[in-house]
Amino acid sequence: MAFRPLLHLLLPLCFHWIAEEMTVSVLVDVTTAALCPDGSTCSQVIYINGLQQTVVGIFKMVMLPVLGQLADEYGRKPLLMFTVSTSIFPFALLAWNKSKGYVYAYYVLRTISYIISQGSIFCISVAYVADVVEESKRAAAFSWITGLFSASHVLGNVLALFLPEKYIFEVSIALLIFGPVYMQLFLVETVRQAPRQDQHSAGCSKIFKVLQERYVSMKHAGTLVLNSSTLKGISIVSFFYELGMSGISGILLYYLKAAFGFNKNQFSEILMMVGIGSIFSQMLVLPLINPFVGEKLILCSALLASIAYALFYGLAWASWVPYLSASFGVIYILVKPATYAIISKASSSSNQGPGPGPGPVLGKAQGFVAGIQSVASLLSPLAMSPLTSWFLSTDAPFNCKGFSIICASICMIIAFFYAVFLKEEKPANGESKNGIEDVEAPLIS
Repeated sequence: MAFRPLLHLLLPLCFHWIAEEMTVSVLVDVTTAALCPDGSTCSQVIYINGLQQTVVGIFKMVMLPVLGQLADEYGRKPLLMFTVSTSIFPFALLAWNKSKGYVYAYYVLRTISYIISQGSIFCISVAYVADVVEESKRAAAFSWITGLFSASHVLGNVLALFLPEKYIFEVSIALLIFGPVYMQLFLVETVRQAPRQDQHSAGCSKIFKVLQERYVSMKHAGTLVLNSSTLKGISIVSFFYELGMSGISGILLYYLKAAFGFNKNQFSEILMMVGIGSIFSQMLVLPLINPFVGEKLILCSALLASIAYALFYGLAWASWVPYLSASFGVIYILVKPATYAIISKASSSSNQGPGPGPGPVLGKAQGFVAGIQSVASLLSPLAMSPLTSWFLSTDAPFNCKGFSIICASICMIIAFFYAVFLKEEKPANGESKNGIEDVEAPLIS
């Protein structure tokens, strides 16, 4: 496994994730105080977050596959630097002022930032790892990425728990700036760019040609997924899982604030508890059990845990139950690395023609599946926002504040049944050690 390239990838990503996570718990209090000063929550905040999630999902359907293709053609490094930089500007606004007008402006800039960075950072990072890590070790490498993601969440929540609220956004901005600067200085490009012959063509014709290339490439990615039973199956699993989980994530903290009066410190405790357990499960347990049980069994177990997670939150009858529900995050967090490993293996099976390695096909497959996930994330708020607002209000037809979360668990149940019947493809026999060495050669030289 190429250690140094992974270090230069994961270190700036850790700082980026810490910076973003430390703002999560305080954002609930900041937005609620600005938009709903008279109550612990209100429908306005829930609907704005739902609208943001829907808008992001609509544009991510196009943006994620395009960014995946751009990373295949122009390199991982410039796309990673661009995506991690977009979070700086919305938080700079809240560091300057937390009044109602600035909060609205924050939502606009944060929506643009999410369109560009949400999901794409993971997709490009996974493609980068596939460039430098041999196939037999990729599941472990993907678990390290998601494990460090959880570790970053823990550190971010620790900072949020102990830092005064007025300093959180300033510290976050400093960490966000560190990421792209470090990448520029130390991250090594892994994509070999072919020389382009159309540098002197007219501007309009060049733009048209680029758009045409994008369409053909996206069409190829769609054909690749639809022609593979594994990629098609994991796309359906990812769609229903994301449909349920993104809906829960969008309203969860506001639901806890309204139902149990949770504040920044309690949000940080719950998120920190999940993160600590996730580090153990992803960085230690998954690499040990994956060779024996395989990605499919891990995926099914994680989906079962996500169902329990949703049901306990939805049926929570006391303030300690959310802590119990959060403990299932230790297992359901394995959905992501298991999904990445299945896509990677299926992409390698589909890439049987000549080429430098699995990277280009993997980038397109990851981008296409992520685009399908974005469709789910734009659909979920259409049901979750009105349902949550209705059952948190005094006009609810019956007393079940978490009814919308219970409905979301049905999507995870569907994802589980599709995962049970998922057919895994074996890696192509034509992939040799020499091919792997060729991919890694630019990093060693």
